[in-house]
Amino acid sequence: MDLLEFLRQTQAEVRSEIGDRLANPENGYPYAESIFSSVVMEHMSQIGMTFEPRICHYSPKKVGNSILRLSGYALSEEADQLDLFVSLYNGVDEVTPITDAETKTAADQCLKFLTKCVEGRLARTMDESDEAYEFTITIQDCYPSLDQIRVYVLTDRQAKAKNFKPREVGGKTVKLEVMDIERLHRHWSEGKPRDELVVNFEEVSGGALPCVYVPGEAEEYDYALTVIPGEALRFIYEKYGARILEANVRSFLSATGKVNKGIRDTLTVTPGRFMAYNNGIVIVADQVHLGKTADGGPGILWLKGLQIANGGQTTASIYFTKKKNPAVDLRMVRVPAKIIILHSQDSTIEEALISDISRFANSQNSVRLSDLSANKPFHVQIENLALSTYCPDGIGRWFYERAAGSYNTMLLREGTTPARLRQLKESIPTSRKITKTDLAKYLNAWEQRPDLVSLGTQKNFERFMGELANSDAEGPVVLPDVPSYKLMVAKAILFKRAQALVRPMFRQAQANVAAFVVSLISNRFGPRFDLSRVWIRQDISSELRVQIQTWAAEINLVLHNSAGGRMISEWAKRPECWKAVCEAKYSDPFSGIPEIR
Repeated sequence: MDLLEFLRQTQAEVRSEIGDRLANPENGYPYAESIFSSVVMEHMSQIGMTFEPRICHYSPKKVGNSILRLSGYALSEEADQLDLFVSLYNGVDEVTPITDAETKTAADQCLKFLTKCVEGRLARTMDESDEAYEFTITIQDCYPSLDQIRVYVLTDRQAKAKNFKPREVGGKTVKLEVMDIERLHRHWSEGKPRDELVVNFEEVSGGALPCVYVPGEAEEYDYALTVIPGEALRFIYEKYGARILEANVRSFLSATGKVNKGIRDTLTVTPGRFMAYNNGIVIVADQVHLGKTADGGPGILWLKGLQIANGGQTTASIYFTKKKNPAVDLRMVRVPAKIIILHSQDSTIEEALISDISRFANSQNSVRLSDLSANKPFHVQIENLALSTYCPDGIGRWFYERAAGSYNTMLLREGTTPARLRQLKESIPTSRKITKTDLAKYLNAWEQRPDLVSLGTQKNFERFMGELANSDAEGPVVLPDVPSYKLMVAKAILFKRAQALVRPMFRQAQANVAAFVVSLISNRFGPRFDLSRVWIRQDISSELRVQIQTWAAEINLVLHNSAGGRMISEWAKRPECWKAVCEAKYSDPFSGIPEIR
C-alpha cells in the first residue's frame, strides 16, 4: 500500500467512525479532528511510541497574550514521562504538504498550554467541569517528577520537518516532534517503527565497535558480540528516547527498584566496574555494516533498525542517572552487548522471534503480558471464532485484532479490488473491531471489576491474563466456544453503547463512568440480563439506553461525592470506590427493558 492509498484508508476510517457516531444522535457531534487524533494516538500506542492515550480537547483559546491548544495526552504509569498531542486535521484525499510554520505554530500553542499549566495559571481560568481541568491539575502535581516530555503535532498532511529544536519549560527539556501522514505510513507499512532508526557508531563513539561476528547458519539471523561505551548508549537514548525500547517488553520502571538503584549506584561510585557487574543488553537490528576498528580488527560501523530487546532498564538508567547527576563520569563505563541481525522475510515469524528473544532474555523485572500474549491459545481461539462466526444477518462478522495492525493487513490482503474492499468494510467495519486489550476491558467491566478497568489498558490486561493463567493452573484449559464467543461480543456491544452514551454527558471521567455503569448493570440484573438478545440484535434497546443514561448520571454523582477531594480517575482505581458505588442508592430500574428477563 503506497502513501496515497494509506492516506485514503485513514480518511475512510475517520469518516466511518464519524458516520457511526452520527447514526446515534445521543453520542454528540463527532469532531473529525478529535477522531483523527484518536486514530493516530492509538496507533502510536500500539507500536510503543507512546503510553495509553486520552483525548482531551482544549480548543485554540487565548489566555493572556498566548493562544493555547491541546488534543490529547499520554502519561506513563509511573507518571514520569508525558506526551502531549495537538492535531492539525484537514481531511485531504490527496497527499498535500503542510508548511513547517503551521506545524511549528501548533507545537508552540501546545507548549504554551503546558507552560500555563506548570505555572498554575491555567487552572485558575477554568471551571472544574471543563474537560481539561483534571489533566491541568495533574500536570501541576506531577511536573517536578517528570523525566521526559514530548509534544507531538499530528497531521494528515505531509510535513517537511519531522521535529523542531527542543525547548525548556520549568527547567525541563521538551522535545517537539511531528507525526505526519508520511511518518505514520512508514510505521504502518513496515510493520515496525525501528526501520527509521540508524545508529552510526563513527558519529556516536568515534569509531567502529570491536566485535566478534558469527554469520548465521540458519536464515533467520546473524550474531555479534560487542561492547558499547556508556556515553554512546546515553546519546542514543537521548536522541531516540523510548523508541529504541519498542521491542523491549518493559518500559523504564524508575530508579527506585532494586536492580535500577544498583545500576545507578555503580555508575556513581564505581563506573569502571560496570561491565563486570552488568549482564549486558540484547539488541535486534535489521541491517549491519561492518568495517575496521582503529587497530585493524573487525568492527560494527552502523546498525539500521536498532532496538533493545533486553536491557531497557540498563539503557534508561544510564541516561537518567547522568541527566539527574551531570557529575557522573560515563567515560569508563562499558556495556556488553549481544546483537542479533534479523533476516527473515516473513514479518510474522520475525516479530514472534523478537517477542521470544525479549521474553527469554528479560528476567530482572516482570514482563508486560500484553506484548507477549498474542499467541496464547485463548487469543488464537477468539481470533478463529471471529473468522468463522457470522452475525445473525449471515453477512457481517466481528474482527478480533490479536496482533496490532492485523485489521488493516486483512483489508490490504483481501481488498484486492475497490468493490471487494468496499464489501469488506461494510461487512467488517472498524466499529466491529475488538483488540485483545479491548476485550479485557469489556469482560472485566461485566465481571464487576471497574476498578481494574480504570487502572488503564496495560494493567487491566495484565490482571485479566493473570486470572486466565490462574484458572489454567487449576485444571485443563477450557477454550471459548461459539456460544461463549457470542456472549463476549454482546458484552462488547453493551460496553461500546454505554461508552457512546456517556461520552457527551460529562466533560470528565467518561471512561470511568462507562466502566462503572456496565458493572452496575451486571450487579443489579445478573443472570436476568439477556446477553443473547444483544447478540441477536447487535445492539441494545432504546429502553436500556435510557436506563444507562439515568444510572450514569447517578454514578457520576456518587464518584464525586465519595472521592473526598481526590481526582476521580485515581479514586476509580481503588476497590473501595467500586464498593461505594455498588452500595449507593439508585433510582429503580425502568420497567419494560427488553434485555431483562
